[in-house]
Amino acid sequence: IFLCSPCDTNGKVHAAILYTARYLGIDEVYKVGGAQAIAAMCFGTISIPKADKIFGPGNTYVTKAKELALQAGIAIDLPAGPSEVLIIADHTADPDFVAADLLAQAEHGADSQVVLLTNEPRLSEAVNKAIERQLPALDRKKIIQQALVHSISVVCDSLEECIAFSNAYAPEHLIVATNDATMLLDKVTNAGSVFVGHYSPESAGDYASGTNHTLPTNGYAKSYSGVSVDSFVKKISFQEISPEGLNQLGPTIETMAEAEGLAAHKHAVRIRLNKLSYEQ
Repeated sequence: IFLCSPCDTNGKVHAAILYTARYLGIDEVYKVGGAQAIAAMCFGTISIPKADKIFGPGNTYVTKAKELALQAGIAIDLPAGPSEVLIIADHTADPDFVAADLLAQAEHGADSQVVLLTNEPRLSEAVNKAIERQLPALDRKKIIQQALVHSISVVCDSLEECIAFSNAYAPEHLIVATNDATMLLDKVTNAGSVFVGHYSPESAGDYASGTNHTLPTNGYAKSYSGVSVDSFVKKISFQEISPEGLNQLGPTIETMAEAEGLAAHKHAVRIRLNKLSYEQ
């Protein structure tokens, strides 16, 4: 296991990243990021080894590079980036909370997208005003403003319509900020990670609540799950069949092989069954 991380203008990797790597026992850290890091891990260089599988989120270029790495035969965790959040909110939602969550996700990059769905028209207006109040105090306000240009707020007729919209959009992060939010969860079919209730900000998932924040974006939540321990597990199956077992399984194997038109598969079973029949 090795790590690629971009360095600052002084050529140094952030101290928190180096500390975490040491804490996890990772002693290979390369000062490179972006699509070029993906290319290095995909093909290998003089200084950077070729990887078996590439993990981690990134911007549009990193995501596209990972998809190209997949075509080159290197496994990836999932397409992850640019970042996005979708919030479903009703009349019980705090406009300041909702605005803060939208701004938090928008600061990831100019190509990030944030979406608000609500069945309460007055909430949409209140959130827009809250965004205007909170934005000037944020360090990355220029990036946030660019992200907000292609972000949307949609007023739906009902929460059920909000859920249907969300499932079609398949957001990376879904925040359900409604009364009795847990009652809606069984209707969620496509989302990377779901944050339930008014006091579950998406920031918690990024840093401290225990879930991994490398999640499918751009609608990939319809077919991918987020990174988990299972993402790092490679499974190998083993099987041994006794003569008695082959006598029982054999006819089934032969029937299926014949249905698929693979006579040699059937023959590999039949030659053993004939031998067993002869020996008996």
